[in-house]
Amino acid sequence: MVIATASPAGVYHATGRTLCRLLEAPCEARTSDGSAANLEAVRAGEVTVALAQSDLQHYAVTGTRGFADAGPDPALRSVMSLHGEPFTLVVRRRSGIRAFDDLQGHAVNVGNPGSGQRGTMMTLLEAWGWTLDAFRPAYALPADQQSLELCHGKIDAMVYTVGHPNPSIEQAVRLCDARLVDVTGPAVDRLVAEAPFLTRATIPAELYGADQPAVETFGVRATLVASADTDPEAVYALVAAVFDDLEAFKSRHPAYSDLTPERMIGEGLSAPLHEGAKRYYRERGWLADAPMDDPANEAEEPDAADEPPAEPEEPPTVPDN
Repeated sequence: MVIATASPAGVYHATGRTLCRLLEAPCEARTSDGSAANLEAVRAGEVTVALAQSDLQHYAVTGTRGFADAGPDPALRSVMSLHGEPFTLVVRRRSGIRAFDDLQGHAVNVGNPGSGQRGTMMTLLEAWGWTLDAFRPAYALPADQQSLELCHGKIDAMVYTVGHPNPSIEQAVRLCDARLVDVTGPAVDRLVAEAPFLTRATIPAELYGADQPAVETFGVRATLVASADTDPEAVYALVAAVFDDLEAFKSRHPAYSDLTPERMIGEGLSAPLHEGAKRYYRERGWLADAPMDDPANEAEEPDAADEPPAEPEEPPTVPDN
């Protein structure tokens, strides 16, 4: 099994490695350029499964925004939803940036092409009525390089759509006198109201130091996706490895602390559930007892996902050895 992740600096790669450790089969957590690149790799049949932001999953299945040229991907399937990923704005304290509006005229890293952070940033800029020309200049650095460039003064701000705590952000705050900034305002309000794959998010106070206040922003969820052509037995085995040992999985990273079966099979999933995932969820009693949906019908209605019950059966607690 090959799991497409992202930069080694983020939670995606840590998640891929954790999934591989839980599987009793050969498995590779492969680094990549991020969510958009991962979705393209799934479409091309280059990887077994992949991690992707919930907003980019929606754009891929509907063929919108960055996926308009490729068109809708009717074979894209959801496997599960994972941790929340707040859109995080980190700035040098001496830059004078105290809100998103203050970014105009500053050197800002918007993320490398193919990354989820760049995709979310472009969506936010459109809602704000800006283009990349608002920045002087806009950089396209990958996530594992941006903190270093912030420290060196090459950029004044960086954005990261990521689970917290994150070592790259911790490095910027601890070593480079950086701070986190709220991302709020009418444009954010409109985005959250209009897009079911976006939610309001709060980064807890003191996560990156005693003087760090709670940060208000918005965010997406990390999701695991596959192609309808991916072997159902392989997807079933992966889902079982997570949910049969959910407490062990959650213990691997603080970003997983709020995960529940209900959230993981419902939130942020625009593509239909994969056949292998649905079989496991039905066996656990988390989906209605009904015959498998016809994949062709699912492709026509990508937003008609199965809904979990209000109080799903909780998996047994398994100690993390």
